[in-house]
Amino acid sequence: MIGVDAALARCHELVDLARRMGADAADAVARASSSESVGVRLGALEEVERSESEEVGLRVFVGRRSASINTSDFAPEGLELLAQRAVEMARLAPEDPYGGLAPSEALFAGEPRDLDLVDAAAPAPEELRAAALATEDAARAVAGVTNSNGGSASYSRSVFALVTSNGFARGHAGGSHSLSASVVAGEGGDKQTDYAYRTQRHRSDLPDPAEIGREAGERAVRKLAPVSIPSGRMPVVFDPRVGGGVLGHLLGAMGAPSIARKASFLIGREQDQLFDTAIKVLEDPHRLRGLRSRNYDGEGVASVPRALVDAGQVTGWLTNVASAAQLGLQLSGHASRGSGGAPGISVGNVYLEAGEPSVAELIADIEDGLYVTDLFGQGVNLVTGDYSRGASGLRIRGGELAEPVAEITIAGTLPDMFRALVPADDLEFQRGIDVPTFRIDGMAIAGT
Repeated sequence: MIGVDAALARCHELVDLARRMGADAADAVARASSSESVGVRLGALEEVERSESEEVGLRVFVGRRSASINTSDFAPEGLELLAQRAVEMARLAPEDPYGGLAPSEALFAGEPRDLDLVDAAAPAPEELRAAALATEDAARAVAGVTNSNGGSASYSRSVFALVTSNGFARGHAGGSHSLSASVVAGEGGDKQTDYAYRTQRHRSDLPDPAEIGREAGERAVRKLAPVSIPSGRMPVVFDPRVGGGVLGHLLGAMGAPSIARKASFLIGREQDQLFDTAIKVLEDPHRLRGLRSRNYDGEGVASVPRALVDAGQVTGWLTNVASAAQLGLQLSGHASRGSGGAPGISVGNVYLEAGEPSVAELIADIEDGLYVTDLFGQGVNLVTGDYSRGASGLRIRGGELAEPVAEITIAGTLPDMFRALVPADDLEFQRGIDVPTFRIDGMAIAGT
């Protein structure tokens, strides 16, 4: 796999070629990745995989017209043909009054922070196999587990580089280590499957494989002999593993492209009290070893820590160049970038700030409620804010977790859910979007 310097050189070459072909402005993105994974099942080696990929994308502007194209052909004649075709395509494209490069004054400058995103040690395949076996063994050792879908361990590295014709040229490397297990509990007609996984930038930050395996096994066993639940309204408590999705819906609706398309339920709610005044949603793109840490976004604009929700109110929309121009907003450093196509929107490490009550205290006064551990389906409308998902989890009775429940639907509207949201104190940083356990009263439950 190429390094950062080689990726930058490739991008510089493409931008120079595009300018020579007649582009008024251009930027180029290079991506490369490599990964190794080992999978086991029932204690035996099942698969060993290694993959590598490299790709470069070029975006060119001819006046207000633009085009983008990408390739994995890095021969000099291939890159020259790529630049020529991109410029030809741009000349035929319709005018876009909002597209363009980020202005020079908005580009990240200075010395980038060392975010410690690369683990220098790369595990050998034998080490990956041992970790996968240990993870699956711990899951299979849980009483009630009867079969396994397998355990896996993997390691990956990646390189990203961005060069623009107005002076930005930066690149960085990243890496990750993952462990997972998925097992089956029960016999006959009552079989349940669940999983556990962790991903970290550094292998030393991963939990012990036995911890991940036990979690997978215990989650599967906890689902055995599920029942339904009477329909009605009741408090619903979201496990952190699924609660991050609710926060993800908020972030999707805050994207300025959605606002510009009139496709967000947040339009007109900029000054509304969406959450309780104690609620904060924070973004920390500079967290050391964070899964979404970065110094700059996909257009070269600086990424900075900020509150996305403060005192219960959204603090602004998440912009890239095109959406900021369309709405007359400042750049927020939230552009995402693939090898081809126009930039989208992405966030750094986002989390819902922890509350004061423990999980036990959060549910202590719930006489009859639902603790959700799994969500299914795509019943979320970010235009209207309507929310309806299939769910399973545990019944809450008398302030305690009780029997497993399944084949139910939970429903509400996102604004109503946000207003009622109460977080617990168990926030952990495990994903790109992290939340503590949280409670939402008054959700509609469709069961028996």
